Amino acid sequence: MKKTGWVLCAALLAALLLAGCAGKNTKIEPQGKAYFTYFDTVSYVYSYAGDSAERFEERSAEVSNILGEYHKLFDIYHEYSGVNNLCTLNRQAGGEPLTVDEKLVEFLLYARDLYELTDGEMNIMMGSVLRLWHDCREAAGEDPKNAAIPGEEELAEAAEHMDFSALEIDEENMTVRITDPEASIDVGALGKGYATERAADFLEEDGAQGYVLNVGGNIRIIGTKPDGTGWVTAIRDPGGSQEEYALNLRLKDTACVTSGIYERYFVVDGQRYHHIIDKDSLYPADYFASLTVITEDSGLADALSTALFCMPREEGEKLADSLEDVNVIWIYTDGTIEYTDGVKELIEKNS
Repeated sequence: MKKTGWVLCAALLAALLLAGCAGKNTKIEPQGKAYFTYFDTVSYVYSYAGDSAERFEERSAEVSNILGEYHKLFDIYHEYSGVNNLCTLNRQAGGEPLTVDEKLVEFLLYARDLYELTDGEMNIMMGSVLRLWHDCREAAGEDPKNAAIPGEEELAEAAEHMDFSALEIDEENMTVRITDPEASIDVGALGKGYATERAADFLEEDGAQGYVLNVGGNIRIIGTKPDGTGWVTAIRDPGGSQEEYALNLRLKDTACVTSGIYERYFVVDGQRYHHIIDKDSLYPADYFASLTVITEDSGLADALSTALFCMPREEGEKLADSLEDVNVIWIYTDGTIEYTDGVKELIEKNS
């Protein structure tokens, strides 16, 4: 289905319309609210369940511990004492197998499954190419007048080192090795969502209800509003301000993750280059302005929001339809909105 008009391009509002709205302008204030800084972004925990201050503090502290642990494991820029993380693994590429935490092994196995599921579109072994774009974006931030994009030859050379088979995982011995010395891992398309889901696992196992996690815009909802209905979650217009949005969705017990062209980018000769790189062209994908995935698992939602962003709509919809309870919203640069049939019942009537 298509929806056209002023409505825009969209991406998830970093703040949920915490709107547990009964009406469009009515807010339910959280009984508990905490925030942390992990994965180079701000993470929030909200409680609407009427927990005591002490109970909320205990739960939010454990959420912080979980996110902090995965932040250290997934960090590709810094090493930490007593931890063999992805930075350690990348720096030892081409060397001997490295003993790592069981949690990291489980994550890498999950990443391998997603690589196969998406026919290589969700590839954590694209680090060699992504590093070139990252370095150019950082340089552009420091010196915009001399901003430049990676050269075609260096991109082609880097692309020779994206083979997932270079990642060897030994489940029995809990070791990991990158066989190609020029290859590296980058989990920006998956790590935050995966960590969010592990935090949600804890809350669900602890019997929490009425909690909302917002990890840098990755939304994971545990339970419902106090009245049993879903939470209103806004899909932002990336062509407008953060207060402008395309759709409101009413969600419960699910994850909602958006990839878009509107936040992490740099400009060269008047052209914007965003951070979502197509594995085939080695340049920023140009199918959509934003793409939102709604599904129960935040890790899957995170991965698919990137993978589907790099696929034509027809291919992406075929993949989404092959999976259980996965809904997608595609927003084009001309403002056209398309979505899977399941989204219809999620759209808030007043949006």
